[in-house]
Amino acid sequence: MKIPKRIQPLVDDGLVDEVLSRLMSGKEADVYVVRAHGEIRCAKVYKDAAQRSFKKAVNYQEGRKVRNTRRGRAMEKGSKYGRKQQEASWQNAEVEALAKLATAGVRVPETYGCLDGVLLMELITDHEGDVAPRLGDVTMSAEQATEDHALIMSYVSKMLCAGIIHGDLSEFNVLVDQYGPVIIDLPQAVDAAANNHAKAMLLRDVANMTNYYGLFEPKLLQSYYAQEMWELYENGQLQPDTLLTGKFKQPTKTADVDSVMDEIKAIMAEEQARQERLKEYAEE
Repeated sequence: MKIPKRIQPLVDDGLVDEVLSRLMSGKEADVYVVRAHGEIRCAKVYKDAAQRSFKKAVNYQEGRKVRNTRRGRAMEKGSKYGRKQQEASWQNAEVEALAKLATAGVRVPETYGCLDGVLLMELITDHEGDVAPRLGDVTMSAEQATEDHALIMSYVSKMLCAGIIHGDLSEFNVLVDQYGPVIIDLPQAVDAAANNHAKAMLLRDVANMTNYYGLFEPKLLQSYYAQEMWELYENGQLQPDTLLTGKFKQPTKTADVDSVMDEIKAIMAEEQARQERLKEYAEE
């Protein structure tokens, strides 16, 4: 196929030999299947900010540290240079998160470098060598759902121990190969310690995953892994090898009605966004 303009510099530099096909187009990036050094990989081409439809990006970027003070000031001012650095920060966040999570024992795609907004990554495939399906396209037994849900909960816990919350985790951001689930798409990865929305995003990530696996094993819907993880994390007791139970004693103090209503409205808004994502993926 014709080489996309953004991938051409990688071809010129010998990082990509050939572009084989277009894999998907999402709200953040277009993904292509490529041949690089004789291996089949994928190239994730990030969309510019004006083209991205990712909502409330500022909420995800809160707390991210910029080492270079000049870049940080430029990003705050919103200058042309600052916007360019903001884009680089958005893209590098995924590269850094993937490397950190791989070290932490979380199954994520291996990366091979990021150049001019194009990330070269491992192509996750099934046992026949075809592109692995999204979790949302997979059905399973109750036993398999219980096993995979427990594995995902351990991954989310290890991510939290590494100071990272996915922020957009759902059945659309998990691939399934012959060895189980693989977590993908992390440009919006959240700093667990520095982002005021961290707890809410963790609760939503876990709820999304539990609700999906709960379609096959309804008993999972009675678990409280996110609340358990967060309490342990806040108390400095969460470790990568912590054995989670999914049990959590809910506080008995009088409810703050306004806060509850705000939570309900937030959940409704997230569900609407979720339905929009379902429609987007169905149209791909």
